[in-house]
Amino acid sequence: MSKLKEFTASSARPLPVLLLADISGSMTTNGKIDALNDSVQEMLESFAAEDDSRAEIHVSVVTFGKDGAKVHQPLAPAAKVQWTRMTAAGGTPMGAAFDAATGMIEDRAQIPSRAYRPTIILVSDGQPTDEWQTPLKRLLGAERASKAARFAMGIGDDADEAMLSAFLATPEARVYRAHAARQIKQFFRWVTMSVTQRSRSANPDSVIAAEPTDLDDFNF
Repeated sequence: MSKLKEFTASSARPLPVLLLADISGSMTTNGKIDALNDSVQEMLESFAAEDDSRAEIHVSVVTFGKDGAKVHQPLAPAAKVQWTRMTAAGGTPMGAAFDAATGMIEDRAQIPSRAYRPTIILVSDGQPTDEWQTPLKRLLGAERASKAARFAMGIGDDADEAMLSAFLATPEARVYRAHAARQIKQFFRWVTMSVTQRSRSANPDSVIAAEPTDLDDFNF
């Protein structure tokens, strides 16, 4: 590694992105899990291509399904992630995923104090199958997790929009609804646009108010 690259790597501050991904059995239908895998991979490739001199985008993926909430992808710089595709089965233990997210974000060994405010992305196509209100309250009340930028997507007609809105916890924030595989990809392009605009800005702690309608004007 060159001296310049060493300096860049040491001076850039992490910008954490945490995806909470529903991999319950219903995600196997209508190509949903394949579209989700493809969308995450595309997002990672876009993040990896960003200039990391100011903000280095780090990504983790927590899945919730048959085996509870699991860290599918440990938090790491996007450029170093080797994406492993997710498989779907089981229920929707979303409360466990909220607790996993809170634990990761509040752990300064994983996300140092110098990191920029995190982004949390929640994707689900159904109703939680565990107790989720208390874990969500912990997430929204935690010191650093409460300051996170949040995105939510409900896939299909069975997604619990009230729960997703509670996760966003901001009246003006919108739950993105996806009824086709292409809309899953569009949602992740929206997230990608918002995060990369933050990483390029003079103050990456500021959340960019991007809308999906802006996608045609964004250069991936």
